[in-house]
Amino acid sequence: MSSLTEVLGPYGPYVLAGVTVLYVVYVYVNRKKFRSASMLAVSAIMAALVAVATTIIRIPTPATNGYINLGDTMVMFAAMVFGPVVGFFAGGVGSALGDIIGGYPGWAPITLVVKGLEGLVVGYLARRSDSTGNLVVAGVVGGAIMVLGYFLFEVYMYGLPAALTEVPGNTLQAVTGILVGTALAKAIKKRYPEIEDLI
Repeated sequence: MSSLTEVLGPYGPYVLAGVTVLYVVYVYVNRKKFRSASMLAVSAIMAALVAVATTIIRIPTPATNGYINLGDTMVMFAAMVFGPVVGFFAGGVGSALGDIIGGYPGWAPITLVVKGLEGLVVGYLARRSDSTGNLVVAGVVGGAIMVLGYFLFEVYMYGLPAALTEVPGNTLQAVTGILVGTALAKAIKKRYPEIEDLI
């Protein structure tokens, strides 16, 4: 019997393309709220950064056929600087693109949801905040969503023992994301405060 990730593998790129089209339509429909061209450009750049961070270092986890990566650093950075909409797109689409590029296309739809929610929540909680405390809290909540999201899916797919083997790695990934993402967001906001006005 094929696992769900194997079944979803061929559909990952199509799901990603569909979500991207829906995102472009969403930004266009809300063009009075956002600067459409800037919003799309920033979203694309942040998604690309997330994809690169996701694929640059990959540590496979054999029990679930997944891997640990540095993508959360850029998910959190994008969400903390640009807010929930960019955080959702960069986190979900960028991370899913990283899965596809890195040879894990079956994980892309799951990653799209989990990392998209992570970016959305971090961006919402951290929106336009310069407080380190607020950014860290946002990162902790987002990191918890990521760890819990993958854990629940892995329990369903591979059982509790296999899912538990992923928790320490995903927790380390979340903590790294919080530390690096918060530090980068603080540095960029301090040095270039006008960056938040791009969208």
